[in-house]
Amino acid sequence: MIRRLSLWALLLLAGCGGRGGKGNAAPAPVTATGASAATIDSLWSRAEWAVHHGKWGDAEKLLDRVNLEFSPGDPRVGRAHYYLGEALFAQKRQLEAAREFRRASDETPNDPIAPEALLRLGDVYADLWRRPELDPTYGQTALSTYQELLNRYPGSSAAKRGQLRVAELNERFATKEFKAGMFYFRLKAYDSAILYLKDVVATYPKATVVPEALIKLVQAYKALGYREDVQETCGYIRRFHPRAPQVGEVCPSKPAA
Repeated sequence: MIRRLSLWALLLLAGCGGRGGKGNAAPAPVTATGASAATIDSLWSRAEWAVHHGKWGDAEKLLDRVNLEFSPGDPRVGRAHYYLGEALFAQKRQLEAAREFRRASDETPNDPIAPEALLRLGDVYADLWRRPELDPTYGQTALSTYQELLNRYPGSSAAKRGQLRVAELNERFATKEFKAGMFYFRLKAYDSAILYLKDVVATYPKATVVPEALIKLVQAYKALGYREDVQETCGYIRRFHPRAPQVGEVCPSKPAA
């Protein structure tokens, strides 16, 4: 009798806690279903189609699923993380995208997609630093990521494009420093302005803002009566930036007596 009661009790408990029950248990997380190879191939084809056609929401769902189904060592893993990064980036979820690009570059470093993933990782951080006057932390992270790309995959197509990205970022850094210098220049705090303007010229010599920074340097030196600095800087301008704005006015060929 005791055994029969125990059996009925177990059956009753199972019925209350089964799939048809309405208890307070949390929903189970999405996990791999052990899909067949054909199913995985189909999911992958659909995910690729969604990526190539800009269906980013669909791509994200399909890639999340297929990433769970891939077996370790599947050659598509790196590209799946890369594609997921692109889908998230397109949806303005930059930090989530950064995670996927980093996984693609670090977990599959020998995959041809790895350098591309590093390039896009740098692009994510550069996108987060949209305006030069803002905190440059993301810009600095972008710069270090592009440098990592150049170091890890020199000569790759991605590295060549990374070099162009570095030049673009340096333009933005130079603009940031120049604007800071001009802030002090307008306040007639010339010594502070000089520090920023000199840094622009020394650190970002190829930036397009350099000629204007040099002219402002001369004007600041004149305001402070630094005649030797004026002569030295004007000589530099005539030699390397003879077409700088106002050069004839600020640095005349024959100084007035």
